[in-house]
Amino acid sequence: MASLPRSALARPLDLTYPSNRVAALGMLAALLIARRQGRTWAQAADVAGTCFLAWATARELDPDVPMTANLALPVAFVAHPGTAGGALAGFGLLSAARLLAGTTGETPMGSDHVAMLAQAGLSARFGSHVAALLPALAPLAAGGGASGAVSVLGLLVPAAPAARANGSLLPLFAALLVGPALIAPEDITSECDRAPRTVRVQDVRRARIAALGVLGLGLVTRRPGGLVPLACAALVVGLHRAAAR
Repeated sequence: MASLPRSALARPLDLTYPSNRVAALGMLAALLIARRQGRTWAQAADVAGTCFLAWATARELDPDVPMTANLALPVAFVAHPGTAGGALAGFGLLSAARLLAGTTGETPMGSDHVAMLAQAGLSARFGSHVAALLPALAPLAAGGGASGAVSVLGLLVPAAPAARANGSLLPLFAALLVGPALIAPEDITSECDRAPRTVRVQDVRRARIAALGVLGLGLVTRRPGGLVPLACAALVVGLHRAAAR
């Protein structure tokens, strides 16, 4: 852990943890099953990437419960629209959730803001400008100051013609149904990756509220491109929290 560069975005996939092994094996299984179903390698890779992103995003939204991430992975496999490009769009939303939840314990740096600019651009290009809103604005919300505003420029990237096919409205609708349970206050006990403190309750709740806001906007505007991994993560975390209440 000490060898990692200072970054609010970098988190290792330590395979000594069972949930991380589930993510690695699940992503490989998703790739092979998608190929077996007749999808191209590009489409199969996008399925695998979407499954991993749903898992990783759920870990940010629910740092205390690895099982929700493990369940989000197969849900994303079922929800994947079958086209390529959605995973590239969803990567920025994962990073945005990580910044907002503050799970690394690091303060966002200039290099993080540049990375978020690139990811916001990918979200806009291969998903939708609705999806790009979260990575574009997360550095500002996470206290990035004036330098955090650079990521907003990612919203200027035009969407690819085929980007509208990279999503489904159903996962967004389902996630919003469990929204009240998702954002209800709760205690967080997980430690930050690189800070001597627990993850802040208010930061995780901020990430959950932001996720629901973007999903709601995607549903209203009928622009779900890039939002499938986030929706699957929010849905499973919300269902778990509803069942635990």
